[in-house]
Amino acid sequence: TLTFILVQLISYTNEITVNKSPDNNTENNSLVRNERFTQNVYTQINDPELNFEALNQALKGYSMLRCRNIMNNDLILTIIDYSKPSIAERFFVIDISERKILYKSLVAHGKNSGVHYASSFSNNKCSYKSSIGFFLTDETYYGKHGFSLRLDGLEKDINDNARYRAIVIHSASYVNEEFIKKYGRLGRSHGCPALPCNNYDNIVNTIKSKTCLFIYYPDKKYMKES
Repeated sequence: TLTFILVQLISYTNEITVNKSPDNNTENNSLVRNERFTQNVYTQINDPELNFEALNQALKGYSMLRCRNIMNNDLILTIIDYSKPSIAERFFVIDISERKILYKSLVAHGKNSGVHYASSFSNNKCSYKSSIGFFLTDETYYGKHGFSLRLDGLEKDINDNARYRAIVIHSASYVNEEFIKKYGRLGRSHGCPALPCNNYDNIVNTIKSKTCLFIYYPDKKYMKES
């Protein structure tokens, strides 16, 4: 089954290659094939909490990264869906080979990105905002938040300052159901996608060491420039 899935992914990558032809029918047909592929994956994952469009955009970028051969583990895809409110589980770790969600979790956004929702994003240091787009996870380390995971932003002027900004995945006491019950929302970070302490180590050990992470938000400017 893994060989079959990888063949499909290669086919999918070929389908999303930008078509220089002015033939709109060709471009439209390619878009239809892309959506059918995503629909197939989405149907097999079978979780209504996973946003179809977030998965669609994630698979496009993920497939391109596979062609660049920069991932150490290309069977794991992580999606953070900032179109959802902070009280929702919006962090998804997906096993591409099995087409199933391994982990689903709450995740915080930057305090200057919004209150209940993240809606404003930045690539600037000290903005205290989240960044969107494609990242590679990298090494783990122990810092002021304990066991943490570094991220490298892959998109120029969108998130490529992530390491300079110290945007990492870490656990936080303000990311849990108890905080939501008390305040009606999650706590917020300085821009990091902070996770609950529960099951945190297992999640980080699954996604570390150059796997694809995509932070989704339906921003028209980003979709145009990414």
